[in-house]
Amino acid sequence: MRTYDLVVAGAGPAGAAAAIAARRAGADVLLLDRAGFPRDKPCGDGIAAEAVAVLESLGVTGVTDGYPAIDRLRLVGPDGAAVARQLPRPAHTVPRLVFDERLVRAAVAAGAELRRHAVRRVSDRGDGVVIDDVARARVLIGADGAGSVVRRQLGHPVNPPGHLAVAIRGYAPTGNTSEQVIVTTRQRWPAYAWEFPIGDGTANVGYGEVLRGEALTKAYLLERMRDLLAGAEPAGVRGHHLPLSTRRPRPGRGRVLLAGDALSLINPFTGEGIFYAVLSGSLAGAAAAAGPEGVAERYRDALRGRLGRHLRHSGFAAWLSRRPRVVDAAVDAAARDGDVFDRMVELGLGDGVFDLRTIGRISLRLGHRRPAHP
Repeated sequence: MRTYDLVVAGAGPAGAAAAIAARRAGADVLLLDRAGFPRDKPCGDGIAAEAVAVLESLGVTGVTDGYPAIDRLRLVGPDGAAVARQLPRPAHTVPRLVFDERLVRAAVAAGAELRRHAVRRVSDRGDGVVIDDVARARVLIGADGAGSVVRRQLGHPVNPPGHLAVAIRGYAPTGNTSEQVIVTTRQRWPAYAWEFPIGDGTANVGYGEVLRGEALTKAYLLERMRDLLAGAEPAGVRGHHLPLSTRRPRPGRGRVLLAGDALSLINPFTGEGIFYAVLSGSLAGAAAAAGPEGVAERYRDALRGRLGRHLRHSGFAAWLSRRPRVVDAAVDAAARDGDVFDRMVELGLGDGVFDLRTIGRISLRLGHRRPAHP
């Protein structure tokens, strides 16, 4: 078996970012994925400005070329409060069929070796990690998604009910070209539908909700989406799980690290995962390139320094948002105060945090709202 400085399981955004970061530091990288590219992946396709900024810091440009910037967001609260404002920084909607291939091409252009292979077994033997008896890694990064094999091999179970969501997405015609739309609902809260225009007369549309232990059918999810998006009839409907960041495993053990969805890095407030994926992947790749000694601790500290405060605040927001009244109060406050809106967007799409002023504005609106239901 050939030995690599780094083997990355999964060539999605987290894995590709890890490979690029490691190659920039001079590491020898093997990138594995069970699928060929281009390949589709169920997702909202929303690419926040923060994700683009991380990729640009790695020297990756052009990932949103051909897809117009979207500069507005409309948010409807579970009891009907609404706000529509300009985003602090424009976002894009890029189908994962396109976005992921562009990142993989960038990783290969940076010098990573790409191989089609479904990882089934990993074994940390102290002096290296063996992957299916086909390669040995000084460091292994598991970036293989919500159903991560590497995560299971480390002994971490899937997220439990209350910390795992399920969503469907498809593509439907739309006359909306410049506004991302999120419509929340009190029914089976927390839950919401979305419409993210691509720019070609279609939009990525979908619906998701937090799982509570029971199985949810595709028919049920489609019905909920139609109710919230005025009868949208999408094509290409697929479902996916969202492991929320409110229940994360350890980011690494020994020579094995986790990144992206495999680390349960899904924003519990919005379901956003691309920014977390490319950021955690880049941090994991840089940690791996520095060598196997102490790599898990080095990566843990890098994650904590970059995302620790934000993750605490997003977890707090998720706890607060269990009460739909609080969400409507936040939407009310954002409609009245552009700074509150910007804080909410940064918390939901990037690495933002609450501040006392924002909390005060939301508390004030909460005091003005009467409970919609006893």
